[in-house]
Amino acid sequence: MSDGTSAPMQPVLAAHRISKSFGEIPVLFSIDFDIRPGEVHAIIGENGAGKSTLIKILSGIEQPTSGTITYDGQTIVLPADGKAEAMGIVLIHQELNLAEHLTVADSIFLGRELKRGPFLDTSEMRRRASAVMETLHVRVDPNARISSLSVADKQMVEIAKAISRDARVLIMDEPTAVLSVGETQTLFEQIRRLTARGVAVVFISHKLDEIMELADRVTVLRDGQLIATVGTQSLTPDSIAQMMVGRELSNLYPPKHEPDVDAPVVLSVNKLDAPTVRNISFDLRRGEILGFAGLIGSGRTAVAEAIVGLAPRSAGEIRLNGKVVEFTRVAQSVEAGLAYMTKDRKGKGLLLNMGLRPNLTLLTLDKHLRAGFLDPASEERALERATRRFDIRARDPSVAVGRLSGGNQQKLMLGKTMESEPDIIIMDEPTRGIDVGTKQQIYHIIAALAAEGKSVIVISSELQEVIGLSHRVVVMRNGQIAGVLEGAEITEEEIMRYAAGIKQSGHDERISA
Repeated sequence: MSDGTSAPMQPVLAAHRISKSFGEIPVLFSIDFDIRPGEVHAIIGENGAGKSTLIKILSGIEQPTSGTITYDGQTIVLPADGKAEAMGIVLIHQELNLAEHLTVADSIFLGRELKRGPFLDTSEMRRRASAVMETLHVRVDPNARISSLSVADKQMVEIAKAISRDARVLIMDEPTAVLSVGETQTLFEQIRRLTARGVAVVFISHKLDEIMELADRVTVLRDGQLIATVGTQSLTPDSIAQMMVGRELSNLYPPKHEPDVDAPVVLSVNKLDAPTVRNISFDLRRGEILGFAGLIGSGRTAVAEAIVGLAPRSAGEIRLNGKVVEFTRVAQSVEAGLAYMTKDRKGKGLLLNMGLRPNLTLLTLDKHLRAGFLDPASEERALERATRRFDIRARDPSVAVGRLSGGNQQKLMLGKTMESEPDIIIMDEPTRGIDVGTKQQIYHIIAALAAEGKSVIVISSELQEVIGLSHRVVVMRNGQIAGVLEGAEITEEEIMRYAAGIKQSGHDERISA
């Protein structure tokens, strides 16, 4: 971050009174935005605030309905279909845009391959790819297949691809959504190296601590309107959050109502072995919120998938309300009253090209049959209930779900999960990639479910989320349970001691309340 003492430089890219409508639906209203060489300018706002539409306009993917774009002070019309990259404006999407079967060098030069006569000059592409990686201090083999890389290394390849195109403006959409704390810091180091070379970085994140650490300026959008553009030195995470949602967020987490210690055990897992996890034992009681914490790769998701039948078990026993169960398909667990909400809403959770109604009822079609045929009226009533209960906001319920904001997609997926009326719900990263206002809504929904007597397992990489919601916390490390915390023990420091292997407790015994 710059110290802000020097005179502001001329913006390299600027939007002036930009408005955008899709058909008759306005989504941006007269937005002003600019980015200067060598700065990080963050764009934040609740889901549906207009962030994605604005960066699509800044990168030429969408054209504004009105307003102008200037580049180096000249008014221009940005070319569509990614051709703005040739001008030095590069957008790195939240879903990485790499061909898994190609090598790193091939990916970096895809669409602009180097040739020697009629043949590809693979050695020169490897040499230049290696040189770009060297400037970023990234050690990735240019001959490695993209499919073999970690998510963090794939993110670095995307940056290397941008740099190889002489990027002057780098737009990053939620680049840390699936990165660990350590990987995020490595990414930030690369961003600082880029800004030191004069690259302008537009940064979108829902993580306010990241914004405070990295950004020089922050632009806040709300409901498609510009609320403010402010230097981060005059902001706090609380003040940013309040500008985003237009209200105080002091009650981000609902009060914890301790479950009845004599409540029956509804889910019992005993010495479970499955791919990447072993010897997993724990109990879940009625009305309890049980958190699962641990570093990325510790096995939290693998446990959930083995329980609901998404992954095979090689050993162990699972009991539901005292009865031994063997789930080999998700449909069996749903029928038994156990629902799983995946962390991958776009890849596994929702049909992005379909509307809200078919997504909501996908797992419960039997409930909406009449004389053997699907009853649209029954589905419509279910959608109306879910829309009210989970505050799903869509101007047109027939719109493709992929066009909804991330927060509304997540609330729709929660509605889909609850449509089967489960007694036990496993939520994997329930607030990944959504804004703080929507997080607050989902936290209160989770607490309300527990108060109704539902039992909830929350798997999350955000420690404050686990701490703020859970009655107890199971900490995973290297595919095993490292420890279980309750009461005053549930702190960030204590969770990390177990997650990092500094502390270890034997858990052959039953983990229960």
